[in-house]
Amino acid sequence: MIDHGRAAASGARVSTRAFTIAALIACVVIACGLSFFASANPDGLEFVASAQGFIGSADESATAGSPLADYATAGVAQPWTSIAIAGAIGCLVTFGIAWCVGRVLQRRRAR
Repeated sequence: MIDHGRAAASGARVSTRAFTIAALIACVVIACGLSFFASANPDGLEFVASAQGFIGSADESATAGSPLADYATAGVAQPWTSIAIAGAIGCLVTFGIAWCVGRVLQRRRAR
């Protein structure tokens, strides 16, 4: 059980900025570090399509030629590094979108 009175009395409070930066760093480290353990097996949709026999009728994705297609980074030869860079970029883009949405909502609430 957490004693909130003692935490408040000691003044142990983490700023929102420090928490956000630490959480972002943790997410990027996890995305880059855990990508080493990612499965080389097809994802769920590809597995089912293959098992049901209609994988050959699938069309290429509209983003198949993009720099981050197939969880990799175009132009990076080493597979693990390529996946780690794609994971880091994905974390940063997701964080950026969430931050922008948060700022818009914060401004609306201030009105």
